[in-house]
Order: sequence, then structure tokens, then C-alpha cells
Amino acid sequence: MLKYIGLGVLLLIAGVLVLAGLRPDTFQVRRSASIKAAPEQIFPLINDLHRFNTWNPFEKKDPNVKRSYSGPESGKGAAYAFDGNKDVGKGTLEILDSAPGSRVTMSLHMVEPFEVRNRVDFTLEPKAGATEVTWTMQGAVPYFAKIIHLFVNMDRMVGTQFEAGLASLKTIAEKTP
Repeated sequence: MLKYIGLGVLLLIAGVLVLAGLRPDTFQVRRSASIKAAPEQIFPLINDLHRFNTWNPFEKKDPNVKRSYSGPESGKGAAYAFDGNKDVGKGTLEILDSAPGSRVTMSLHMVEPFEVRNRVDFTLEPKAGATEVTWTMQGAVPYFAKIIHLFVNMDRMVGTQFEAGLASLKTIAEKTP
């Protein structure tokens, strides 16, 4: 009997490993919101990491997060280092490039709980008296992460945070004169 149980467990583990190997090598999470404000009003709320953190949902997960800023006040080269609880982790966010009123590209380097390097993009597109703001994160998925992704829906987990952040950004941007 134990022999059959052991064989069943081995087959289950082999199945998980094979399924993980079939998963994509990259991921992308994307969410958008329509904000009734001009791109020029919204852009500084993203391009300045101090202002970014007034609506960043990940910043709100730990009121005691340790943070430091470096580089220019905003735009290319501006960086933010954070060290928080298990919900926030430890890492850096750096603006790689920005185009006033249209896009900001960032690099997210997480050190804890897992080391990852992801690209984060914000695009702002004027549409019928509003601005469509799209928040995208993409990166590589190493084999170990593929196993985790079999059991954890990355799009749902991160996407709900993006939705909350965009809702906060909308509230702040629509109140800003």
C-alpha cells in the first residue's frame, strides 16, 4: 500500500514539474483607468517618486516602511529604496526614462522576499476629456516562479493592487487644480 501512495506522490510531483515547465518564460500584468484630468496634471504624480508614493498601494501595506530617495527630484535617474514588512519586501524603484505628459518607465529590483527585476511602465493617453492611464509590469519568470504561478494567480494578486493604486491616483489627480 505504501508503495502505491509513494508512486502516486511521485507522479503528482512529476506532473507539477512538467506543468511548470510548460508555463511562459515571461509575465505581464496590466491595468488601466480613465482619469478626468489632463495628462500634464497626472504626469508629475508618477514622475516624482515622492508624489508617486502618496498613492502607491504597495507603500500603504506597511506604515513603518523604511525609505530613501536618491538621484534627481523627478524623472530619469530618480530612485526610491524601500525596506518593509513581508507584504512590501525590500528593493528599489528607479525611473529609467520619462516623456512629459505621456509615459514613465521604471525598473523594479526586488531583493526580498525573492530577487526579481521587472520593468514598470505608465502610459498616459488623452481620450475624450479624460486621460487613460495604463500601469504595466513585466518580467522574466524563472522555473521556481513558474511552480509558484501554478498555485498563485500573479495577474489577480498584482492586478488588484494596480487597480487600487489607479483608483487612488484618480482621486488625487481629479482633485488637483
